[in-house]
Amino acid sequence: MNNKVIKKINLAFILLFLIGTSLFVIYPLMYVVSGAFSPGNSIASLSIIPFGDGISFKHFERLFNDTNYVKWFKNTLYVAVCTSLATILIASLGAYVFSRFQFAMKKSMMMAMLILQIFPSFVGMVAIYVILLRIGGLDKLWGLILVYLAGNIPYNTWMVKSYIDTIPKSLDEAARIDGASHFRIFRSIIFPIARPIIIFLGITSFTAPWMDYIFPKMVLRSSDKQTLALGLYSSFLTEKKNEFTTFAAGALLIAIPFIIFFVVMQKTMITSMGGSAVKE
Repeated sequence: MNNKVIKKINLAFILLFLIGTSLFVIYPLMYVVSGAFSPGNSIASLSIIPFGDGISFKHFERLFNDTNYVKWFKNTLYVAVCTSLATILIASLGAYVFSRFQFAMKKSMMMAMLILQIFPSFVGMVAIYVILLRIGGLDKLWGLILVYLAGNIPYNTWMVKSYIDTIPKSLDEAARIDGASHFRIFRSIIFPIARPIIIFLGITSFTAPWMDYIFPKMVLRSSDKQTLALGLYSSFLTEKKNEFTTFAAGALLIAIPFIIFFVVMQKTMITSMGGSAVKE
């Protein structure tokens, strides 16, 4: 058996492996999309062939006419945007302070933030619940934002600080000679230069609340205060309900804004992720 035959056999195996992997990934997605347009209700009634049961838009009509889907969408968008903006502001300012200033217990505070990030957020769920209960944050969107913000700050401050450390301090000194304040230096010099890591931070801080189910389940109670993940799951996938097709329709609508966002922002995201990983 010559080398050309061996290469062709290896290529065939690679192609089969890649095709099989692609089908393994794509089929569940196609199944969810076909479920959103299926006339049936439960997952047991769906055909194993995507769109084998025909196409129906009744599940989308039910979402907008019989549920608080629009309200859930607004709540989720509000929480995600507020979390993202607050994380950018606090983490970037904190990173600037840790990067450019010397003060007592600086290393201890940085180490404490790093250690806190090691533990999963749900480890402190009981403590979080008690704190929110004491301050009146249960069943409030701002209470959920506080939970996400507290979890985002430690690691993101470390990440942004590492990037700011690569920015020459000579730029700060030149601006200070010209009479610029520390906040002016941060706003006019540091923040624009650190834009790649800031964009990356904003994207990651936005996507996490959009997909989360655990903390909204703990914090929110009222139907009109629920987020998308919590509202869809509690309304259509419970012990008493098995309306997978309506759930799939809601999940499909959630994905559409993300697909548009990633297509539009693809170039910016790649540039930001690449820039945040390179130190000059």
